[in-house]
Amino acid sequence: MRPLSQRPPSTTLVLFATGDVIAQQAVEKKGLDKHDPSRTGRMFAYGGFIFGPAATKWYTFLANRVSLGTTNRTIAARVLCDQFIFAPVNMTCFLSSMAYFEGSSVKDKLSKAWVPGMTNNFLLWPWVQAVNFKFVPLEHRVLVVNFVALGWNCYLSYLNSSGSTEKGTVDRIEEAESKAANKIKKEI
Repeated sequence: MRPLSQRPPSTTLVLFATGDVIAQQAVEKKGLDKHDPSRTGRMFAYGGFIFGPAATKWYTFLANRVSLGTTNRTIAARVLCDQFIFAPVNMTCFLSSMAYFEGSSVKDKLSKAWVPGMTNNFLLWPWVQAVNFKFVPLEHRVLVVNFVALGWNCYLSYLNSSGSTEKGTVDRIEEAESKAANKIKKEI
């Protein structure tokens, strides 16, 4: 088996793209005729060229550098590092890169989606990572994360495409402007 650092990111890019397809077809129920292949492509690229390599380096770093007196303390420290260093940075990179490649506002995307994304991250990933760090050998940790992340990537794709279920200030202003413009058009 090749060392973790020399494996291609193919699993990660396929699972990110699959998560988007599931989001578009099963969650949003767009249908194949309205499927957005560029959105799937962005998820594919992010998974393979950003997340996959970053996660591989991150797990190697945690395994080599984060070690405390006992196994359980080491696992707790790794989960804390993962959730309070890697997760916020990854969420920021994901939302920012998606906004950039979509041609939308990075600031608006982050203000709408970062908090809901991180909230849901904290509900899922600490538990997954505790099991991952305790029972899974280093060379298989990215793979475990990738398979759990199939559902998570579906969520991220949905989060990215909708921003969040709550309307932010920019959304409310744009909605008010649109209503005002429509009212003026009707009056003219």
